[in-house]
Amino acid sequence: MLIITRWLIITAAILLASWVVPGITVESVFTAIFAAAILGLINVFIKPVLIIFTLPLNILTLGIFTFFINAFLLQLVAYMISGFEVKGFLVAFVGALIISLVSWLANHFIVHHKVEKPQNPDYIDMKKGDDDKWRQP
Repeated sequence: MLIITRWLIITAAILLASWVVPGITVESVFTAIFAAAILGLINVFIKPVLIIFTLPLNILTLGIFTFFINAFLLQLVAYMISGFEVKGFLVAFVGALIISLVSWLANHFIVHHKVEKPQNPDYIDMKKGDDDKWRQP
């Protein structure tokens, strides 16, 4: 369910970027869904390799070069999918910024990660009471 939620978030981000940025065009919602799937796969398999290869440049620019990698990957997706067009690198850069921002915000506010405590922990949480005695909360 988490993967489908993130997929829909990226689809909405691509549609928003095509609505806001004049150089990005998406023919249909189906094209946006397919582009989001390809972008997600590229982000899983190709982006980590590019990050590792450009690690010195990323360190030197304090991570800002990652935005250029995102723009390149967005152009790669546009090259692979007919019906999804990105005109120029600057347009891809702005579109990648919008897609990254929307997916970060949506994942931050919509997707909740539940931290579960183990049933039998190796330690016991204790709090000191008003009478200086230790108790379990």
